[in-house]
Amino acid sequence: MTTAPAKAASHNGHGHSHENTVPKGALVMACGVVLFTLALTGATQLGWISPSPSASETRSAEAATALSTRVLQFADGPDGTVVVTDATTNARLHVYGEEGSGFVRGVLRGMGRERQKRSIPMLAPYELNHWSDGSLSLTDTATNRIVELGAFGTTNRGTFEALLK
Repeated sequence: MTTAPAKAASHNGHGHSHENTVPKGALVMACGVVLFTLALTGATQLGWISPSPSASETRSAEAATALSTRVLQFADGPDGTVVVTDATTNARLHVYGEEGSGFVRGVLRGMGRERQKRSIPMLAPYELNHWSDGSLSLTDTATNRIVELGAFGTTNRGTFEALLK
């Protein structure tokens, strides 16, 4: 006498359950967070909520002044290097090798995209500023785009800060 095989209806024949294991309350809360975020984003885009001021707007409001400024040019050198030149004196300031140029390359790549969109020469100068409020910024003189270098940590900030000396 043989017995019928046990039904696996609750496991769909795969040996594991496909039953929803996330509590309904957690799903409702997650949907609530998403809707709240979308509402805040929409309110900001529509002008109902003012966005936070940028670092350059804060500097302007506080009348921060540039303590040191240097106008720089960045160029790709041989063997994957980045050559940094003082655009005013044409003095070579630094050559970053492949291993030491990651952050510099990343910043320039981001700023270079904007230049490519506008067909601006890649050798147009940048302005590096150390401000009286302690911040450090790199401004693309061709597009007026500003990158706040302190946002990337002290080591990365130091990479650019060394170019002011």
